[in-house]
Order: sequence, then C-alpha cells, then structure tokens
Amino acid sequence: MAEPVERPTDEPLNGWGRWKAPKYLKGGSGPNDLRLVAGSAVLGLVVAAGAVLATGPWDSGQRKAERDRAAVQQRAGGAHHEGTAPDGPEPAASAPAVLSALGTTGGVTAPAGASGLKTALAPLLDAPALGPVRTAVVVDAATGKQLYARGATTPMTPASTVKIATTAAALSALGPAHRIATTVTLSPDSRTLTLVGGGDPTLDKAALRALAAGTARSLRDGGTGSVRLTYDTSRYSGPALHPIGPNENIAPVSALMADEGRLDRSDRGPAPRTDDPAGDTARTFADLLGDAGVVTRSAPSSGKAAAGSRTVATHLSKPLSALVERALTNSDNDIAEALARQTALKAGEPASFAGSRRAVTARLKALGLPMAGARLADGSGLDRADKVTAGLLAELLALAAGPDHPELRPVLTGLPVAGFSGTLGDRYTATSPATGLIRAKTGTLTGVNSLAGTAVDAQGRLLAFAFLASGTTSPDEAEASLDTLATTLTKGTP
Repeated sequence: MAEPVERPTDEPLNGWGRWKAPKYLKGGSGPNDLRLVAGSAVLGLVVAAGAVLATGPWDSGQRKAERDRAAVQQRAGGAHHEGTAPDGPEPAASAPAVLSALGTTGGVTAPAGASGLKTALAPLLDAPALGPVRTAVVVDAATGKQLYARGATTPMTPASTVKIATTAAALSALGPAHRIATTVTLSPDSRTLTLVGGGDPTLDKAALRALAAGTARSLRDGGTGSVRLTYDTSRYSGPALHPIGPNENIAPVSALMADEGRLDRSDRGPAPRTDDPAGDTARTFADLLGDAGVVTRSAPSSGKAAAGSRTVATHLSKPLSALVERALTNSDNDIAEALARQTALKAGEPASFAGSRRAVTARLKALGLPMAGARLADGSGLDRADKVTAGLLAELLALAAGPDHPELRPVLTGLPVAGFSGTLGDRYTATSPATGLIRAKTGTLTGVNSLAGTAVDAQGRLLAFAFLASGTTSPDEAEASLDTLATTLTKGTP
C-alpha cells in the first residue's frame, strides 16, 4: 500500500506494561491487584486526547453514516508486550490521585448496593429500542462476583462482540508474542521458488519487497539462475468464502493474502475486495522479484512446496498481541478469522471454519468459561449462526482483567475507548461522563446490537459487562440505549 498502514503500537499507552512486570503477577489476587487495570482506563483518556479521534465507523459488516468514512486514523492498542528497555522511560503511573481504592463499598455497584444497580439498569434494559430480547451481565472484575444479570445464560447472536472470544482463545493458545510466518522456499533442484502463506492477512507490499530482496540475495549466493514461481495456500482448508458470501467486509479467507485483499488502499472498514487474494499476492511478489533481479520463467501458479525445499526468506507478522488489538479496535473481520485459524492449527485441527469453531470452543472451555449454549460459527461475528451468552462475555472480560491470565491482557487494551478510538470513537461526546472510562467492543448486524467491555465506576472499581439485544429496528437508537447502559455503570447513586 502506498500509504502506511497504522497498526497497534508496541509502546505502552497506560500502566499495562507495568502490570505485566513479574512483581505484579505474583503474590496476590485480591481487589487491589486490579488497581492498575482500572487506572489504565482513566489514563487512556489522557493518552487518547493527545492522539486524535479515530477511526472507522464500521462494525460487523453494517454500514454506518457515509460522512464518517473519512474519519481520521489513529494508532490503536496500548499494551507493551515485549518488555521495557532498562534505560527506557518509566511506565505511566496508575493514577492513585484520580481513583479511589478498589474494593470501596459505596455506590450502586458495591456488594451491598446490588439492588441499586438493578434499579438503575432494569428500566434502561426495557427501552423499546433494544428490541424484544435483551440480556445483560455485570461482573466486579476484582472479585469475579456477578453484580447484575438478566438472561445471563440465554444464547444470543453477538455480532462482532464474538471477536472477544476469538482473540482470547488465540492468546491463550499461542501467547501474545506469537508471530505468523510467511516464507519463500527453494526446491532441492533450485528450479522452483514457492511463496508459502502462513495465514497473515496483514502482509503488505513492504513485507513482500523485503521477502523478494532476501530471496534474491540467497539465489545469488547459491548461483541460481531463472526460476519458476509457485504459491502455496495449503495451510488453510475448507471453503474460502465466508458464509455471507462475497462481501466488502471480508475477503476470501486464504493463508496467503496482502492488505486483507483490499483494492482501495484502505486499512480498515468495508472495501472492494479481490476474489483471488493469493494469486494477486503472488503476482505482486513476482514483480518485486524482477525488481530485485530474479528472473521468473512464467506467471506464478498455485502449488505446494516440494518435499525437501529449503527456506530462503521469511517475514514475521507483528506479535499476536498487536494483531489482537487491531482486530478489536477496528473490528477487523479478516484478522479475526485468521486468529481463529491460528488457534485451530495450534490445536491440530484443520484451519477451516469448522476446525476453528472446535478449537476456539475447546480453548475457552479450558479457561473455565461457561460455554453452555455457545456456538462459535466463525471468528468475526459476521455469521448469524454465532451464539454466545452475556455471562460468557462478561466472565471472559473479567478473566482478562485478573492476575491469573496476563496473556489475555491485549483483549482489554485492544477494546475501543469511549469517545476516542475505534468503533466507539464517535459514540461518546467530549462532555459525556463515560468518555475515557469505558472500553468496549461493539457489535452490529441488521436487527442485532451489542456492547461488551469494561467500565470504571464512581468508586474506582473495574466492572466487566455485556449487553446483547436482538430484534432491534433502529441501529442508532439501539446504540444510544446501549451507550446509556454502559454510562450508568460509571455513575454512583446514593
């Protein structure tokens, strides 16, 4: 792509990098261990204000106001996943002067005030804009206690909030530091090069150029002349087309693609897509090989790398933590489907829709999450056959906030920040009391609206929540109702 693709930063935007230091992962699991988690939400307000409003007005395949398509880009994410250099800057403080100590018992979200939370949320959940079926769960992230529930075990179509489950499963299976490899191999007779897709949808022209340069150096060193070029997509199996069919919200799912198959130089949101992402990528690579001095005898063709081939060049994707953040902040369907397939490969399942469903489900069960009624038909939430419960999403978010699974932290740091980033960038005003205090994944399909994430309440407590609605008739009104529900969590009442 001619314009640089912005991706989640590897630098800390808040206290997460410090939270991941060993001293914060040992010796305790009480409420005070969540202080940094809550502090990060408020610090996100400061950081995001210095970064520009973000991002795409797109979510789960539903087109929103056309005028928002030109929204300015932003740098998503915020976790520091690979440690801090000894001479680097100190992590940001956890804002003790801003938040009261976690565990305070005042306000509607305190254990003794659970009835106050019910009184505050119940009439809002009854809003006609949320349709005939709506479910909700709120969990105290420090204690794991369920503070409020309505239909907690009712399976619902989650739309894009299913990405929370997809990304958590991938992080649990592979770890935040995992990178997806794209390789170039040379056959034993030195006559055939093969571009082997590993499943990285963020591969771009710059990466392909680097692969071509590395390949050219290796061939020159080995005295190899002209070669035949093939491309290998065998790492994935099953149908390439998502069940929704050809669509501007997702490219055919292939182990080899560049720029998510986009044809308009965009890096997020709906876009015209190629129907042959692997072939297009291979043809671009062939041109770049020519620029690097490698002569290919014919147009690239599909084919597996020959047995005994050796690797002559490798490109590694950004760490999985960064891919997770980008998938959540931008509601990126292509990355979400790729992460589901990486989970399948790790589990020894076929990298297909069916194999991914089994692998992701098994991984979430291994985390001890309530999976009754869940059906993870895809990784992106575009498939209406997806079913999850509000209880599953809220408990998963609370688990990601706790001390026992630090590998899941990018699930939280990737969530859009209310009023500042991703799909929440234009849903909270500068004067909203919830701006900067809510981080949440949105979900939108025709007739389906959802919101799941975290909120910091008036006592400084971190709450995990999930609100799912079905049968909605006005997306704008449904979103406003969901935002009001989340905002209520940030308030305390007498």
